[in-house]
Amino acid sequence: MINRLAPALAAVIVLTASGPSQAAAPAEPVPEIMAALGDSISTGFNACGWYVSCVARSWSTGDNQDVTSHYLRLSAMSGTLQKHNHNFAAPGATSAGLLDQVRKAVAAKADYVTILIGAQDACVRTESAMTPVATYRRRMDAALTELRAGMPRARVFIASIPDLRRLWQVGMVNPMARTFWTLGRVCPTMLSNPKSVKRADDERRARVRARVMAYNKAAAEACAAYGPNCRTDKGAVFSYEFTLDHVSKWDYFHPNADGQHVLAEQTFRRGFSWLDPR
Repeated sequence: MINRLAPALAAVIVLTASGPSQAAAPAEPVPEIMAALGDSISTGFNACGWYVSCVARSWSTGDNQDVTSHYLRLSAMSGTLQKHNHNFAAPGATSAGLLDQVRKAVAAKADYVTILIGAQDACVRTESAMTPVATYRRRMDAALTELRAGMPRARVFIASIPDLRRLWQVGMVNPMARTFWTLGRVCPTMLSNPKSVKRADDERRARVRARVMAYNKAAAEACAAYGPNCRTDKGAVFSYEFTLDHVSKWDYFHPNADGQHVLAEQTFRRGFSWLDPR
């Protein structure tokens, strides 16, 4: 396999090196109002309290210095954004709720919107209950169309859904994680029978992971259709090799403060090139 791939890889490297250099994306003006849309991950759920949202530690709009969110990084460039950080994400939200969140962002006149949605579309009781990919894409398109109509110049950043199977891989050897997942019925499609490595359970986890990957692909395609005012993390969050040190010890699922910091770091540097007005 390596010998067959090596020539192709070398050809790609040569063609890339010999082609014209890609121009850097032009800097964008720092937004004046921003909004976070999505599910419990973007609300900072379990990042500072027992089964409550902690928006101060949101990777997107949080104002906790330890997280260094998008909001803090951008407000350091421009005082205009300060205290204009709305969080319309909701614990348990699926792609079905994204359109209503977009309408709130439009009403707030947000000119920068972050979206992280889809984990709850996959984390349901049974595989058959997972949101179909076509439905997820249709909902994403409808939400972005509404945003464009209400705020034509709004910039959008879409973060990829984390790799749920990675969570199982790093937590299945931890008795506390297994206990919380089982008693709390946390993401049953992926995390049920956490000790089992039987073929049926491995195949189930692979199918759920494939569905998350398909959601991420659909979101990236919807972003491309939105136009140049949309960016994605190019799969950085999904690919990040997080550990149990990055998740809350109250449910072994949601990112803790360190995990929220990682989300902020992995996403911000892959988003827009912002123009520092100072």
